[in-house]
Amino acid sequence: MTYAVDDRHGDDRNADDRHNDDRNGDERNGDGPTTDDRNGDDPTTVDRKAGAVSTEGAEPGIRSPRFLPRWWYSRWWLSVIIIYAGARLITTTMLLVLASVQGKNPWTGAQPSYWDYASIWDGTWYKIIAYWGYPSQLPLQTNGHIAQNAWAFLPGYPFLVRGLSDITTASWEYVSVIVSLAFGLGAALVFYKLMRIALPAGTSMFAVVLFCIGPVSPMFQVAYAESMFIFLLTLALYFLVKRRYALLFPIVLVMSFTRPSGLAFALLLVMHFAWRWWRRRRENEPFPVREQVLVGAAAVFSGLAGIAWNVIAWGATGYFSAYTETELAWRATYIGYAPLLPFTAWIQGGNWWLGAPAGAIVVVLLVITFALVMATRGVRRLPIDLRFWLIAYAVYLLAVFFPQSSTFRLLMPLFPLLGVIALPKSRIYRVALVIVFLAAQWGWLLICWGVDGYDWTPP
Repeated sequence: MTYAVDDRHGDDRNADDRHNDDRNGDERNGDGPTTDDRNGDDPTTVDRKAGAVSTEGAEPGIRSPRFLPRWWYSRWWLSVIIIYAGARLITTTMLLVLASVQGKNPWTGAQPSYWDYASIWDGTWYKIIAYWGYPSQLPLQTNGHIAQNAWAFLPGYPFLVRGLSDITTASWEYVSVIVSLAFGLGAALVFYKLMRIALPAGTSMFAVVLFCIGPVSPMFQVAYAESMFIFLLTLALYFLVKRRYALLFPIVLVMSFTRPSGLAFALLLVMHFAWRWWRRRRENEPFPVREQVLVGAAAVFSGLAGIAWNVIAWGATGYFSAYTETELAWRATYIGYAPLLPFTAWIQGGNWWLGAPAGAIVVVLLVITFALVMATRGVRRLPIDLRFWLIAYAVYLLAVFFPQSSTFRLLMPLFPLLGVIALPKSRIYRVALVIVFLAAQWGWLLICWGVDGYDWTPP
């Protein structure tokens, strides 16, 4: 399969980065190896004298026919807004169709409005947190184990929505969806800039299309924290690749109180530090002491932010493992109550879903497949920091998460892979991919969002 070599469109890049484009071309001989592949598989380039990192040098060296008008590429922000709006219109139509056949359920009556329907499932937990906070006394099951409760959900998103609701006097259902829509648009805009660091304009824009219509993209317009989290994550990854380390601290702090992510991001920063240290020793690339201190401090800060909610739950309830045992209450629905042992949940889940030893074998094959994907030429087109993030987050999921229907939603942070999927330039391929993504989105809504009696498939 061939990869796209898009036109020279430089209007969407910062002026101080454009001078690097002519020297750092993207596949100048069509399908030949890139400069990035010859230099440690890292598409970033380094000014050895000044120690400055130039990361947006991915302009191609040859021209190809335009698939879209010139303005589509030059006014990139307008293009992203149009794509996002169109994608949300499609998803809204899907949700309205589903709501029209939705029966009475634990959250709404039959045939609910869009706003009510977009606020079910975890949206109800976020609303409880926003208006009633967290319990100081943990609820218990009849067997003595901790029951499902609000401590499983972080406060960033619901507290923001509550604040805006108080200011505007609008109801939770309206404000929560609008906040998600706004963060989703912000995420799409930053995602484009993140992809442009290593990919041509056309490929990056098609990656945005996939980002906006993905199977779980309805998260961008429902009362869930994912939209806010993905925006913060894209911003943090962008600043990391651009070496703006000081800006990571406030973003990581808010991000860690929006969705569990601090530990995964800390692992990313550790790998980033090790990479830069190794490149300094091997290639004599600059890694100033100031940057070493910032990266190290950011890694520690992110790790502490990652465990802060555990400590807060402990302090508020007086129970040391309040947060982790609350999370395990959801898992108990499948396999019963068991202690949290890192890197065992996927084996347990695989065996529960498929039976032993087939489940464990499938999990091992998934890990091997992921490793092989990470070694492909397409993935190596991504900046090294994005590849580190893919590894760090995959390790985090493997360590703590129990696989079930929410797995699809929890895979959203692996969005940098959309840049790889967008690489092939065939029109037939791209049209087919859009159709597949939209069909998968409809399937996900049917299976995970729609409520049918005692539902085992929460989104």
